[in-house]
Amino acid sequence: MGKMLNEAIIYAVKKHNGKNRKGTSIPYIVHPLEALTIVASVTDDEELLAAAVLHDTVEDTDATVEDIKELFGERVAKLIASESENKREELPDEETWEIRKQETLDELKKADYDTLLICLSDKLSNIRAIERDYKAIGEDFWQRFNNKDPKKHGWYYSGIATILGENDRIRATFAYQEYSERVKAVFGE
Repeated sequence: MGKMLNEAIIYAVKKHNGKNRKGTSIPYIVHPLEALTIVASVTDDEELLAAAVLHDTVEDTDATVEDIKELFGERVAKLIASESENKREELPDEETWEIRKQETLDELKKADYDTLLICLSDKLSNIRAIERDYKAIGEDFWQRFNNKDPKKHGWYYSGIATILGENDRIRATFAYQEYSERVKAVFGE
């Protein structure tokens, strides 16, 4: 493991310190570390690995794209910026959920392989957690989200599967195959 990746892991741990996954007592850092592991199953590109572990720092902490650029370089910052939603802080999350998700889908249609791989790692980690928790909790599971309609989540996760599957390199990975299977298992699509 290189110096950049070590520093990225430490930075992510510090930035996500004290935060838990929605509706759970699971430390949030488990998610970026899982995303890192997924990317590591596909490549040893240190900048991609760093971007995977840092992918939520700008969206969910006080870190900025400029902070990431200064610490980890332009490529890592660009990848993280591409993974970060415009949260529209002035509006309630539940009012902007569908707009934000559609923007993500629209941007993914134009994304390069590196961006798609970071997205796959994030969404595969998420769908694993969704499948696990949905099986354990049932329909009440959806109450932990800003958008509580499972059909909308199915639209979003299936849309991502479609877009990711259009890239031959992504479609050839075991991570993508697992993602597609889990989306079908949870949403039946």
